[in-house]
Amino acid sequence: MKEILLCKYGEIVLKGANRRFFEDTLLKTLRFRAKHFGKFEITRSQSTIIIDPLEEDADLDGMFETASRVFGIVAISRCAVCEKDMEQILETAKSYLPQFLEGKKTFKVEGKRSDKRFPLNSPQISAEVGGAILGVMPRLRVDVHNPEVTVRVEIREFKAFIHAGQFKGAGGMPVGTNGKAMLLLSGGIDSPVAGYMIAKRGVQLEAVHFESFPYTSERAREKVVELARLVSQYAGSFNLHVVSLTHIQEELVKNCEEDYFTLILRRYMMAIADRLAHKYECGGLITGESLGQVASQTMQALGVTDPVATLPVFRPCIGLDKEEIIQIARRINTFETSIQPYEDCCTVFTPKHPRTRPELSKVLEQQNRLDFEALVEEAIAGAYTERIRTEF
Repeated sequence: MKEILLCKYGEIVLKGANRRFFEDTLLKTLRFRAKHFGKFEITRSQSTIIIDPLEEDADLDGMFETASRVFGIVAISRCAVCEKDMEQILETAKSYLPQFLEGKKTFKVEGKRSDKRFPLNSPQISAEVGGAILGVMPRLRVDVHNPEVTVRVEIREFKAFIHAGQFKGAGGMPVGTNGKAMLLLSGGIDSPVAGYMIAKRGVQLEAVHFESFPYTSERAREKVVELARLVSQYAGSFNLHVVSLTHIQEELVKNCEEDYFTLILRRYMMAIADRLAHKYECGGLITGESLGQVASQTMQALGVTDPVATLPVFRPCIGLDKEEIIQIARRINTFETSIQPYEDCCTVFTPKHPRTRPELSKVLEQQNRLDFEALVEEAIAGAYTERIRTEF
């Protein structure tokens, strides 16, 4: 029995004259990922992508898993293929579907006849297949309103497709269709989620991580690399630029009042990220702030850190509470890594009583005690880049 994958896409169908560009980008991503699992033919038809293994040893399970993480796909199904002959359709349904219906109590069948030359209409197809299933699984009951499993029979141009249950895909837009942005990636819970959420809108990532070696450890850096790798399973491969803030933080301690440390450090981070973003042709910055979560994320604090950036700052977590962010982190498998107890640069030299309602003029007065431009350029000059490659 021939088994394939059917991938449905959502928003792409609304793109009008630009739709072909989005479809081609999605196909390119799937074909690249498919190379790791064997030989597949990947084609599109009627708002559906068909992934067809060309060899017996092609890893369909692995392809299913990686396709479920590709942005642009809203649903994915394993599917049996047979000739457009009702007798063959019924035999295939009886042999293929029990594995998906075992242990269930209710089901329904939805027929879809795209090829109008087929002699039975959609309701007739549903009735015939439903009867065949009940013949081999008599304990099942038909429930057309709230079934545990929905069996779908699609009569397409060349073949008939039979599948039971769609699995939710990653959704969103294909990566690379909405430009590129620079993610400020820490070792915490929020920033990996922010990167995932913006990549879901079709944005290709670059990332910058700020370290404070020797105050932060090699294990802390490895933790961030692992977070980047986990995000790349959805966002694709990207560059991680590592920038040391050690000298800047030491100068802050020597020259500035303690309660301004975090604000001025954030201004340095935004300025460095902004310049790296321009260098790597990004159209915006991405941060993981959630309004009011910590002292540096009050409205007033954000108001004094943003002015150093010349690019738009995207904050997809801004209106989420911590539990909502954690739920996403668990879903994309970054949470357990994020909570590993290795410090990051923001936990070094943390003031006991940081300013939550700062005034820009006073922040600038403190900042002007340092050579801001020289320290920014020094940090950028010392940066190094690591390529984060997707592991499928």
